[in-house]
Amino acid sequence: MGETSLSIGGYNISGVVVAVALPVLSAVGGGIWYAYDVINRFSGVEEAVQEVLEVESRVQAVEQTVRSNGVSELGPRLSSIATQMETILSQQAQLLDLRSKVEKASTITDNLGTRLDDLDNSINEVWDAYDAFYKEFKENPIR
Repeated sequence: MGETSLSIGGYNISGVVVAVALPVLSAVGGGIWYAYDVINRFSGVEEAVQEVLEVESRVQAVEQTVRSNGVSELGPRLSSIATQMETILSQQAQLLDLRSKVEKASTITDNLGTRLDDLDNSINEVWDAYDAFYKEFKENPIR
């Protein structure tokens, strides 16, 4: 089998280097895309958490209003409070849904570091194998 090489800008790049570098670069690019996607999803979850925090501040304002009003004024406002409580309950349901999304995002990000370490180890193993092959080829090119 003849030696295949590319000459680019005065550098000769062997076909073996291209055959090894192409999958490695593809794997690294895929890892970067996956990390970017996870970060974007996590940002979306953070925005939803902000909405929940705003709901909590509104609930605290309602509680403060109830405390500041006298008991005699509380009677006419019961219907308003009941409506607000229904709103709070519906937002609590949203909060529980958001909680599950945060847990899912946490699960994804917990495993991301391990996956990136595995990819890094795989890349290092490919380079070690390439270096060993190149060294052996350089010492005995006829074989």
